[in-house]
Amino acid sequence: MRVIGTAGHVDHGKSTLVKALTGVHPDRLKEEREREMTIDLGFAWLTLPNNEEIGIVDVPGHRDFIENMLAGVGGIDAALFVIAADEGVMPQTREHLAILDILQIQGGVVVLTKVDMVHDPDWLDLVEEDVHQQLIGTVLEESPIVRVSSTSGDGINELVATLADHLAEKPTRHDYGRPRLPVDRVFSIAGFGTVVTGTLLDGQFNVGDEIEILPAGQRARIRGLQTHRKKELTARPGSRTAVNISGINTDQVLRGNVIAHPGDYHPSRRIDVQFHLLPDANLSVKHNSEVKLFVGAAEFVARVRVIGVEEVKPGDEGWLQLETIEPVVVMRGDHYILRRPSPGETLGGGKVIDPFPKRRYKRFSKEVLTRYEALSQGTPKEILLQTVIESKAAPIHLVAGKSALGQQEFGTALSELVAASDVLVLTGSNQENLSSTSPNIIASNRYWQLETEKVIAMLRDYHQRFPLRLGMPREELKNRVDLSSQVYNLLLADLVFKKEIDDSGKLIALSTHVIKFSSQQSRQIDVLNAEFGRSKYSPPSVKDCQAIVGDDVYSALIDLGNLVQVSPDVVFRKDTYEEMVSILRDLIIQVGSISAAQFRDYFATSRKYALAFLEYTDSVGITIREGDIRILNK
Repeated sequence: MRVIGTAGHVDHGKSTLVKALTGVHPDRLKEEREREMTIDLGFAWLTLPNNEEIGIVDVPGHRDFIENMLAGVGGIDAALFVIAADEGVMPQTREHLAILDILQIQGGVVVLTKVDMVHDPDWLDLVEEDVHQQLIGTVLEESPIVRVSSTSGDGINELVATLADHLAEKPTRHDYGRPRLPVDRVFSIAGFGTVVTGTLLDGQFNVGDEIEILPAGQRARIRGLQTHRKKELTARPGSRTAVNISGINTDQVLRGNVIAHPGDYHPSRRIDVQFHLLPDANLSVKHNSEVKLFVGAAEFVARVRVIGVEEVKPGDEGWLQLETIEPVVVMRGDHYILRRPSPGETLGGGKVIDPFPKRRYKRFSKEVLTRYEALSQGTPKEILLQTVIESKAAPIHLVAGKSALGQQEFGTALSELVAASDVLVLTGSNQENLSSTSPNIIASNRYWQLETEKVIAMLRDYHQRFPLRLGMPREELKNRVDLSSQVYNLLLADLVFKKEIDDSGKLIALSTHVIKFSSQQSRQIDVLNAEFGRSKYSPPSVKDCQAIVGDDVYSALIDLGNLVQVSPDVVFRKDTYEEMVSILRDLIIQVGSISAAQFRDYFATSRKYALAFLEYTDSVGITIREGDIRILNK
C-alpha cells in the first residue's frame, strides 16, 4: 500500500479533484466546506486498475495553514501536484514544491485542473510550459502532466492510469521490522474508544500488539486496525492506518506523537541534521536562533546551533544541531522542515544524520565535521561502524534501529564488519548470531578490547593490594566498570572463555592469581593447625584463629576452603567439617533423626559447637529442623 498527497494552491481544486478520483470528499470540517478551503488534513482512498489500494492525504494549500500541510506531507510516497489551468503557478505553489523537494518526495504526477475553465488551447500550452520550467531541478522534474476537469470528469481516467504507471515504477516501502506511526489525527468512537490515524512506517502492527505512545511512554494495546475503512489483523508499511487503542483516553495522545512497539524508539531533545537553506529565504540562519521544526506529523520549537560556519546563507548547505523544548522521536535519514516562527517563512530542511548526539559539539571541530560527512555520505558499512562505535555496547536491534539501515543492508554491513574483526556480536554462549532481532550485544572490537583491558587492570591492581584474597567481589567489580548487567555478564563470560579470569559466582580473579603465604605466615598456619588438632570437635574460636595467623591469612584460609566458618564465632577445619557431616548423615539414617543433645554427646563437645554446626547444616540444606530434632533434607 502506498500513500500519495495532494499539494498546490488553495484555489486549484485539490479537494474537488480528490472527490472526483475517489468519491470521498476529504474536507471533514463544516468550516472547510462553507469556505471551500482545506484547513486541516483530509483523507481518502483509491483502488488503481492493478487493484493496488492507495491512501490519499489532502493537505491545506492556503499559506495560513501551511503548518497543517506539513503534518500530512511527510509520510507520502508520491505527490499529486495540483495547478489550476486558469491561474498557473502561484507563490504558494512554489512553496509547496520547495517543501516536496526538501522532503525528497520521489516524484508524482502534476495535475492541471479546471481545464474546462480555459477555452484557449494556446493558454493551456503556455501554462504547461511554465509548469515545466518551474519543475526543472526539483523532485518533480520528470513528472508527467495530466489535464483534468474535476466537474466534467475529463482526464480523470487518464490521471488514474498515469498515477498507476508512476507508482508501478517505484519500490514499496522498506519493512525494517520496527513499526512507528506518526499520529496525525486523534478521535473517539462510541463503543470503541480512542482511535489514532497516520501513515505506518518501518514495520507492521498486529491486533493485540503492546504499544508505546512516545514521547510520554504510556503503554497500551492495539484493540483493532483499519486500512481504508477495512478491518485488518495486520497493518503493513506505507499504509494509511487507523489504530483503535485500549486503555488510553483521547487527551493522552496528541498529533505528532509516535506509536511504536515498546523499546524500539527513544525520544531525544537534541538531533544533528544536514540542512539546506532555500535560495529565496529572506535571511541567513544564524547560531542560537529559534525555529519551528516539522518532522513526521509533529511540530516543535527548537534552538539552532550552527556547526562549521558562522551562519548558513540563502542557497547554502550546512550542519545544524537542533535542541528542542519538547522531546522528539526521529531516526537517522528522516527528512524535516524548518520554518521561521515570525514572520512565518519556510526556511528549508534536510535529513537527520544523528538522532542521539552525545553532547553539544564544538561548533568548529574538524573531528565533528568529519563525523557528519561519514554519517551523511558513508556506505552502509561505514554508517553501521560509526553507529556501533557511538553505541559502545548495546542490543543488536537497538543498533540496527539507530543506523536506520534496511534489514538486508544491515545484515550485509554487519557480516562485513564481523569478518574484518571490526565488530563483535556477543551471546551468552559466545556464538555469533547476526539476526537483527536477537537480544545479542554488538560492540566494536576496539571498545571491547578497552573494556577487557580495564577489567584485567582492575583485577591485577586488586591482587597486588590484597594478595591473600582469592578475588574481587563480583558486585564490587561491576560497580567499578560501570556497565549494564547484560554487558558485564557477557564481558566476564568472554574472559572466562578465553581463560583470562576465573569466576566463582561471588569472586572474580585473574586465572594466573594464586594465594602464596610467606614463610612466617606458613609457620603461623602450622601453629593454628596444631591447635585444631588438639581438640578438633571443640576448635579454637574465630577470634583465637585471627589472633594466631592474622585477619588476612585467616580470610585467605576461608576463601581457599581450608577452614569452614559455621557461625560468627565457630570455625572448623575443612577435613573435620566433612567428617562430621558424614557421621551426621549416618546417624540420622540409622535412627531417623538426631537432637542437638545427641549430636553434642556423640562428638563429646559443648552445646555451643553442636548448635552452631547444626544451624549451619540447616542453612546449607543438609538438614531440616523439626522442633528439637533434625532430619535429612531429601
